[in-house]
Amino acid sequence: MLRSNTLIALMLTTTLAACSSGSRYDIDQDKAPTSAPDVTKVEDAHPKYEPYSRGGNKSTYTVLGKSYKVMPSGEGYAEKGIASWYGAKFHGHLTSNGETYDMYSMSAAHKTLPLPSYVKVTNLKNDKTVIVRVNDRGPFHEDRVIDLSYAAAHRLDMLKTGTANVSLEVIYIANPESAALAELKGTELHFIQVVASSNKARVESLAKSLEQKYKVKTRVQSANNLYRLQLGPIGQQQLATKLTETLKQEGYPNSYLLTE
Repeated sequence: MLRSNTLIALMLTTTLAACSSGSRYDIDQDKAPTSAPDVTKVEDAHPKYEPYSRGGNKSTYTVLGKSYKVMPSGEGYAEKGIASWYGAKFHGHLTSNGETYDMYSMSAAHKTLPLPSYVKVTNLKNDKTVIVRVNDRGPFHEDRVIDLSYAAAHRLDMLKTGTANVSLEVIYIANPESAALAELKGTELHFIQVVASSNKARVESLAKSLEQKYKVKTRVQSANNLYRLQLGPIGQQQLATKLTETLKQEGYPNSYLLTE
């Protein structure tokens, strides 16, 4: 049901240390809290961009003679397997990235996801879901893929059984600065399709008018006696999207974005 005592091996300093003695904890065996507060109203973890912490993300580490390789990114990660949960024994002690474990929060432990990561967990038996913030290492059992906090296990209705078959899906939030920089360096060109007409003269006249109004070049593409007026190229998708919305509001409701 609960994590192996060897999980204490991963309390983080600048590296992942070896297993410490049992005297580190107030109790020997993990268990549920004896007088738990009402956790039914504890909210899901709220995904947001967080840089991966320096602690807890050593590229490789070893527990019980087995080595684990930490993923450089959680983007696109999905998995199915058995979830377990951990509670009172570890409550108030440090997690693998140096935070304090709170069994009443929506948190979790995973062997290889970078810390912190946000994961949507679904109990495949009852379809209940929860979003947790992964800030710890474990569980160190071959057949288990994630260790959930007491609150998360309560939400998934798996406290009595101790384990549950689950699906995991990372909710990945990219660094906003990196995303903006990538867009600035992007090689894609964006065009805004404004109108299409069989009247060539009207389309060409409108092209001149829109160029002057919006200070953006235009082009007219023809096929089968139909002339399509497009604004562009525009290098940044954000600017192209904004201009598309402006055109829709200013009399060209059928405008849409093209990317080449």
